Formats: sequence, C-alpha cells, structure tokens
Amino acid sequence: MDTSKAGTEPVAKRAENALIPQSTVWLMAITVGVIVANIYYVQPLLAEITNAFHLNVTWAGTVAMLSQAGTALGMFLFVPLGDKYERRSLILLLVIGEFVSLLLMATAQNVLWLGCAAFAVGAFAANVHIVVPFAAHLAAPEQRGRVVGTLVAGILFGVLLARTMSGSIGALLGWRAVYGIAAGVMLVLAAVVRNRLPVSRPDVVLSWPELMRSTLHLVRQHAVLRESALLGAMFFAAFSAFWTTLVFFLGGSSYHYASASAVTGLFGLVGAVGAAGAPTVGHLADKHGPRFTIRLALWLSLFSFLFLGFAGRHLAGLIIGVVLMDLGIQSGHVSNQTRIYSIDPSARSRLNMVYMFCYFIGGGLGSYLGAWCWHVAGWWGVCGFGSTSLLLAIAAEFTYGRRSK
Repeated sequence: MDTSKAGTEPVAKRAENALIPQSTVWLMAITVGVIVANIYYVQPLLAEITNAFHLNVTWAGTVAMLSQAGTALGMFLFVPLGDKYERRSLILLLVIGEFVSLLLMATAQNVLWLGCAAFAVGAFAANVHIVVPFAAHLAAPEQRGRVVGTLVAGILFGVLLARTMSGSIGALLGWRAVYGIAAGVMLVLAAVVRNRLPVSRPDVVLSWPELMRSTLHLVRQHAVLRESALLGAMFFAAFSAFWTTLVFFLGGSSYHYASASAVTGLFGLVGAVGAAGAPTVGHLADKHGPRFTIRLALWLSLFSFLFLGFAGRHLAGLIIGVVLMDLGIQSGHVSNQTRIYSIDPSARSRLNMVYMFCYFIGGGLGSYLGAWCWHVAGWWGVCGFGSTSLLLAIAAEFTYGRRSK
C-alpha cells in the first residue's frame, strides 16, 4: 500500500468535507507559538544586549528590526513553497534551520555576528506562516475563522509569553541562555512535527518563478489582499514600536525598575489577556464578516495608544492600555487572515506570503522608528507614532470600504 498517498487523500477530503480534529488544531497552535517566540525573545533583552555590545538605543532597535526584516525575506523565499512542496517536510526543514540560527545567536561574539544571527532567526521563523495556511487548508469552511483564530492566538501567546520567558531567564542566567534554551526547544519541536502532523501535498504543481508570477497576479487581481496587507503592516508597526521601547520606558524616569527586562517580560502575561480573545474574534468574523471586526479593531487600537499616552505613566493605566492594544491588534490580524484565506483555496500560502511580508516590513519599520521616536520624543513619541499609524490605517480602510460598495 502506498502510505504517502494514503496520508494525502484524507487531508484533501478533510479540507472540504470534515472538521479538523481539535487535537491537531492545538498542536499547530503550539507549534506556531514556540516558533514565533524566537523573534521576540530579543525585546526584553535589548538593555542587556545594548550593554554587552556597547550599543545605543537606536542600534538596539536595529537588532529587533533585523529579526523582523529576516522574517519578511523568509516570507518571500519560503512561504510560497507551501503551495509547491509537501507541507510537513517543509515545516520540519525550517524548524531545523531555526535551531541552527538560535545556536548562532547564543554564541554571537560581535555585532555583525549578532545581526546576521538575528536576521536568520527571523527568516526561518517565517515557517509560522506556512503552518497557518496549512491549518486553513485542513479546516472545513464553516470552522475556518475559528481555526485561524486559534492559531493566531497561539502566535500571539508565543509573542507575548516569549517576553515573559526571556525577561525572567535573562535576568537570572543572562541573555545567551535564553537562546540556548530556545534552540533545545526547536529540537523537541522537530521530533513532534515529524511524528504528529499529517502529510499534505499541494493542490498545484508550479515552479518557484511560476509561483512568484502567480503571486503578483493575485496582488493585482484582489483589492482585498492589498487592503489587508496595508492594514496589517500599519497594525504591526504600531505594535512593534510599543514592545521594542517598553523596556526603556520601564527602566526610565517614570518607573525606575532596576530589572526592566524582567518587568517587561511580565507585561507579556498582561498582553496574553488580550491574545485570549483571538478565537472569539474569529467566530465574530465568521458571523458578521471580517470588515466589521477590522473596523472595531482599528478604533480600539487607536484608543489604546491614546490611552497609553495619557495614562501609561501609571501602572494601572499601562496594564489596561496593553490589554486593549493587544486585543485590538490581534483582532485586526485574525480578521485580515480570515478574509484573505477565502480568496483562493489553492493559493493560501502565496496569499499569506503577501500579507505577512507586508506585515513584517511594517513591524521592522515600527521597531526602528519606535526606537527613534523614543530617542527624540520619549514616551509620547512612541504613542504618537502608534496613533499616527492607526489613523492612516483607518483612512485606508475607509477608502477601500467605499470602493468595495
């Protein structure tokens, strides 16, 4: 009996006819969470890395930007391959690449080494955005929003709890230990992926140049993809600006925390409260349509940055603002992904590549510009940058919304 064929046919049928098992959904949510965490370990550690390599704040922001720029390149190189190659094997190969990159990060001896390793960590972490459309492919249409919401919740928990782990471990054992432990986690994940994820072959057979040409065609053809990519970039620019600079805010004149990295890590737990709403947002997107939840997300995110500007110097205000910001931005992200996955079932990896490429370009710019705004104008500079990004996103959504009527 041909076992590879036997493993493939049920996957294809399940994508259209049956509900994806909840155990598979949770496994994939955990997978994306532990992979994406690797990009964000750096944020609470920036103060320690700054001291270790004698950097200023703007250069520290550049290290965070390099990870996100690497992810953007990984989107371009790796994610379209999810529509070309067997998905489980591709995911496994990229997990191994992430393991090597984390080891290089843990052993970096100079700034160039550190920057290249940070870039590679981000590039291989683009693997997350092969797993998410894989899950959307496995899901039945009536549960797709909820499944995507669960995986996005996994991503957001990974992003936010990464800060808690790296801040706590970094304060106890140093920043290098964080990356050594993360490398070990990738080895365990590789074994789990190999043994537990289903085999899934693509629905199309295209060369890489053909995949890229078809991707450009998708961008030209679908306004909803262009809108989602633009809004996602603006959401993530604001989000990254906040989290890149929070460690400096907590260590500054407003709070004077001696171990700002550990406290920044604890704020990851606060943000996780907002991330817990992702499956509910996916359900609302299924019920009322993604544009409804995107508009709510935009206004909630804008309010959160204005609130942080006025109340963020008080601990209660900072906590409330973080919860509102994470809830708003993850709501927009879930809604954007729900609608792009409905465009063309055979092209979900390519659609996700376009969206996430723009998303991480926005995040990289947000990390760099957020650090620059902090250097120039302090806390209000960061909150002003986030508010401006979201106001531009609201204007863009209003323009696209009128054209779609």
